[in-house]
Formats: sequence, C-alpha cells, structure tokens
Amino acid sequence: MAIIRPAENRDIPDVLNLLVQVNMVHHNGRPDLFKGPATKYDAGELRAIFADGSRPVFVYDEDGRVLGYAFCVFQQHVGSQLMTDIKTLYIDDLCVDENQRGKHIGSALYNHVLDFARQSGCYNVTLNVWSCNPSALKFYEKCGLTPQKIGMEKIL
Repeated sequence: MAIIRPAENRDIPDVLNLLVQVNMVHHNGRPDLFKGPATKYDAGELRAIFADGSRPVFVYDEDGRVLGYAFCVFQQHVGSQLMTDIKTLYIDDLCVDENQRGKHIGSALYNHVLDFARQSGCYNVTLNVWSCNPSALKFYEKCGLTPQKIGMEKIL
C-alpha cells in the first residue's frame, strides 16, 4: 500500500539513493557544473532538515520503500520594501525513483504538496527546473506550472 507522509530518519538511506539519482541527471546534463555521483545533503543534514518545520519533506512510501520525495521550503518576504508579504511553498527538489517513473508517483507527490501548501495558507508554489532536464520541464508544464522567471547564463 502506498502513502505520502512526512519524511522520517528511517527514510535516510532511500532518500540518499534518490538524491544520487537526481544528481546524476544533472551531472549528465551539465557535467561542467555538477559533480557525480554525489548527494546534495549527507545523513546528518537530512536529519536536521526532517526535523525543521520550515522545510517539510514528504516521501512516497510503498510498503516501507521510499519511491519518491518532495523537499519543500516555506518562503516569505516579511517587511520587504520591494516584495509583497505572500507565503510561498518552494519545491526545492522532487524525485521519483528512476525505476518507478511513469506510475504517477510524481503527480501524487506534487498534488500532495499543493494540498499541503493550501492548508498552510500559501499563496503559491514555486520551483526551479534545469533546462538540461527536459523530462522534468515537461512534467511540470503538464502539472500546470508556468514560468515565473528565467535564469540565463553565458559560459566564458
């Protein structure tokens, strides 16, 4: 049986494996920027993130195996002279195990994040996607996301 739930310390080995998968997608697309294989966080950092209420992490758990995750961060510009004081839930990372893709796990995680953001009083949900990851871009467009801003570069 599959459920989406907050990440727990027992999930760390599976999450680390998924973090390597995400890294390798980026490494293969931009080896000039991303080392591989590597992880964005180590086990100690994951324990701290999982305990931080301002950085919710959800996992797709199927019979005790984590097949996907969504790392999120609450953002708000309180007292800014420039930005309005809206509450945003930023999706820092969303991953589905490469052997489980196409089974709507990503959509289930994304919809769970949307529901959580609504219940948390958020105005919007945002994320970044690397242009070297066209399948992720296509997935997010299919979910109804539209560009908010575009990062650009010139390699020297």
